[in-house]
Amino acid sequence: MGNQTLINEFILLGLSNDPRLQIFLFVVFLIIYALTLLGNLVIMLVIRSKAGLHTPMFFFLGHLAFVDICYSSVTLPKMLGNLVTMQKTISREGCIAQIFFFFQTAGAEVFILAAMAYDRYVAICDPLHYIIVMKTEICKQLVGGAWIMGFLNALMNALPLSNLQFCRNNTLSHYSCEIPSLLLLSCSDTLTNYVVLLASIFLFGLTSFILTLISYIYIISTIMKIRSAEGRRKAFSTCSSHLIVVVLFYGTGYFRYLRPNTSSSIVLDQLVSIQYTISAPMLNPIIYSLNTKEVKESIKKLLKKIC
Repeated sequence: MGNQTLINEFILLGLSNDPRLQIFLFVVFLIIYALTLLGNLVIMLVIRSKAGLHTPMFFFLGHLAFVDICYSSVTLPKMLGNLVTMQKTISREGCIAQIFFFFQTAGAEVFILAAMAYDRYVAICDPLHYIIVMKTEICKQLVGGAWIMGFLNALMNALPLSNLQFCRNNTLSHYSCEIPSLLLLSCSDTLTNYVVLLASIFLFGLTSFILTLISYIYIISTIMKIRSAEGRRKAFSTCSSHLIVVVLFYGTGYFRYLRPNTSSSIVLDQLVSIQYTISAPMLNPIIYSLNTKEVKESIKKLLKKIC
């Protein structure tokens, strides 16, 4: 390494090198980002303004909307800027910072999803003690714990990256900095980074997933014991939207970070990354609005007032 030039910035190739296609992609992702901000802000505004939605379920949903705004803002603004500029670079420090905030917000999101699953478990499986168990203080502690776990997750993955040196290539075949793509460019020993990444995935990702899974095992078993079909439908409708969000987020995230890095998987990795970094924050408010009657009615009333 003594005779090699160390790299202090990276080139993000993005999704395409075609200038005309880049303009089209800029418009598409600008609309997606605007919808993400608007949709999640509407969810937060509706929950805050309507007294009937001041319940634990909507308290978690409001914080999930805030996390989705932060989560999408980690990568999309930089991606949009690169689509309209000739210089598609990001500094080494900026790349590590982007990874830090990505893991911070993603970690907070998965644990808020786990808290929402626990809330539905108590509401369906132990409704008589729901008010006692899901007190305001407990809900605030769960949300605070989610952000703390996200911070620990980010710190665990970002700190080892600061010790790496890059001297082979500075081209990332991606629209953002992600650890699997970044480690391929390092001329340092990356075994520790891979071990830390896998450990964090199992420690934070698997823990939150198991908590969510256990909650839904009890929820589904309780719903199946309900005799009337109408009762089962109403019970399942209260958690179906959350289950859809969980499956989409965990499925694509695990697929991206647990599969081997191969040159033939660049396009597939980009498509999968678009789902959990760009599409998920936009789809979450849409899914909850369509499947949650109270939110849907409140949004309709708000739109009528604005019109």
